[in-house]
Amino acid sequence: MRLLIVEDEKRLAVSLAKGLTAEGFAVDVVHDGLEGLHLAGQGGYDLVVLDIMLPGMNGYRVCAALRAAGHEVPILMLTAKDGEYDEAEGLDTGADDYLTKPFSYVVLVARVRALLRRRSRGSASPVLTVGPLRLDTAARRVHRGEDEITLTAKEFAVLEQLALRAGEVVSKADVLEHVWDFAYDGDPNIVEVYVSTLRRKLGAASIVTVRGAGYRLETR
Repeated sequence: MRLLIVEDEKRLAVSLAKGLTAEGFAVDVVHDGLEGLHLAGQGGYDLVVLDIMLPGMNGYRVCAALRAAGHEVPILMLTAKDGEYDEAEGLDTGADDYLTKPFSYVVLVARVRALLRRRSRGSASPVLTVGPLRLDTAARRVHRGEDEITLTAKEFAVLEQLALRAGEVVSKADVLEHVWDFAYDGDPNIVEVYVSTLRRKLGAASIVTVRGAGYRLETR
């Protein structure tokens, strides 16, 4: 799952990004409403965490512009304001949920997961079945038959990207784009490290390397 945080309080934005990344999400962060609108408008995000008081363009206008353009990405609004009229205005512009600062990080994560589950129920099953593997994308659990396979958040995220296109070749660049954020400038071979770990846990034949192209999760 890929999230976009649009928040001008940089310390808060960085803190949220670190926490959500540890939860297994790929997280991009911008600090300006116009830039947030540009990125969110390109698609590719599963959820947007959107502050209201932003430079360039406030969150109300960003949300309204996204909805007017037909984007249905879930939006969780954040604000330092407190009052039913502010909440009503946020929801009227098309936001899916609303959180007033200061808020509990645990509550924010719960709201994010609830919005993602709601979206999954409205589009497709949150459970992916690939051969003997069963991935519950809401509970972040993997089973082979009756046995549960314990994965880290990042391992699950890599496997999820392969499972979403099971039987197809998924490039290393695609995995990096969806599992790590756009600011990642480390060694791209990190994907190979995680694929190697997944093979040890799932079975060596479960993920095939297609030389020069990427990886394929076998469907048998």
